[in-house]
Amino acid sequence: MVTFAWLWVVFTLLAAGGQTVRNAMQRELTASLGTVGATHVRFLFGFPFALIFLAGVVMFSGAALPRPNLSYWPWLLVGALAQIAATALMLAAMGGRSFVVVVAYIKTEPIQVAIFGLIFLGDAVSLPMMIAIVIATAGVLVMSYKPGGMTGGIKPTLVGLASGAMFAVSAVGYRGAILNVSAGHFVMAATFTLACGLVLQAALLPACVALRARPVLGAIAAQWRRSRFAGFMGVLASQFWCRALAIATAASVRTLALVEVLFAQAISAVAFKQATTPREALGIVLIVLGVLLLIWAY
Repeated sequence: MVTFAWLWVVFTLLAAGGQTVRNAMQRELTASLGTVGATHVRFLFGFPFALIFLAGVVMFSGAALPRPNLSYWPWLLVGALAQIAATALMLAAMGGRSFVVVVAYIKTEPIQVAIFGLIFLGDAVSLPMMIAIVIATAGVLVMSYKPGGMTGGIKPTLVGLASGAMFAVSAVGYRGAILNVSAGHFVMAATFTLACGLVLQAALLPACVALRARPVLGAIAAQWRRSRFAGFMGVLASQFWCRALAIATAASVRTLALVEVLFAQAISAVAFKQATTPREALGIVLIVLGVLLLIWAY
């Protein structure tokens, strides 16, 4: 694949920004759709936009659609199914008593990505990169910590860790698929893989929702106008995630993605006039230091 090595930083920052907007839209939809419905919007309303993006890449590049070999599909299945499992585990954990613990342990994802990426893809992680990952993750944990946050017991912790692990497996799966698609250019490889993954997820999720919470489907259909923008922003963010994963290791991308926490903090400070506590300031410093070290090391 012909790539520009530094573009992964730009793509990851754009993806984190887009995801922040998508999360804000999903929070608004939660009031009418519930947590399950608002979360599924990203898949159900995202895949048409993913197909449009793919058609645009084909049109402007003049390239034919890839013809993946058999080794491509297991990676794609792992990436898509692990993302669904991660979302389900996250929702289950958030149903417990300790939301803060859930968020903190899900954000251990970069460390788990580094481990899975090394095992399954052979993505090496240098010592400076590992130090950067640990520092940035520690920053998120510091920001997420709250006195009494462990009152939810061990279950939210274990489920939060499992959710982070599934998000890590999903990132590695998508990167493995992108690297095995043989599309000739990373943009086509990333766009094609995302479209295939979302079509698969959109086919599976309605059946799952119908079995467990059938009324949610009707609520989602009633909110389709508001859901379109959330779906679009989700796909736009995912476009940049996949393009970054086509260029850089999953561990690097998911560690830099922690800047999403900083974006959310900035929105809280500007839009809601919420003051930054000394603990949050320390977490911000650690995240920034970790990110800068990561970019330098990479």
